[in-house]
Amino acid sequence: MAKKKKPPAEVSEIAVVGEVDDWEADVVKELLDVPVGGQCVFYIDSAGGSVFGALAALTLLRYRKITATAVVIGECSSAAILLFAGCRQRLVTPHSTLLFHRMRWQSDKRVAAGEAILWAQHFDELEKGIDDLQARLFGAAEDQVRAWTASGHYVTGPQIVAAGLAELLEL
Repeated sequence: MAKKKKPPAEVSEIAVVGEVDDWEADVVKELLDVPVGGQCVFYIDSAGGSVFGALAALTLLRYRKITATAVVIGECSSAAILLFAGCRQRLVTPHSTLLFHRMRWQSDKRVAAGEAILWAQHFDELEKGIDDLQARLFGAAEDQVRAWTASGHYVTGPQIVAAGLAELLEL
């Protein structure tokens, strides 16, 4: 009796387009639809935004043990790099652009001086933790990633491939 072949596992395709605040809720919902241990492909064209939103998507990706591929279809900058770094396979084109930089603090809220001091201390710890997380997620070229981040460096697809952090998708 011949063994039945298993049907190929479904791979969810998820668009990650625009500012993090624009895509966070949709990406989280779509990740919840991926079976635990499943697979997905992120198509990224994002200038970044809220590091907390990117962390939410990354945390869900890791918690649910989803094997992810990232394809940079335009830009992948700032907080969006966390999601890119969290993927097992990373693809860029010769025209992809990635902006590495330190976290930026922005607040439109009125706060007392004491609260601002506490937030500044928390922000300093958070910034260091995010830098460490990003370097760890890439798993290679840590010194290069830290140098790019410290200097606020724009990186091209071929540069990130040369650093061993992604594969080139020729157009």
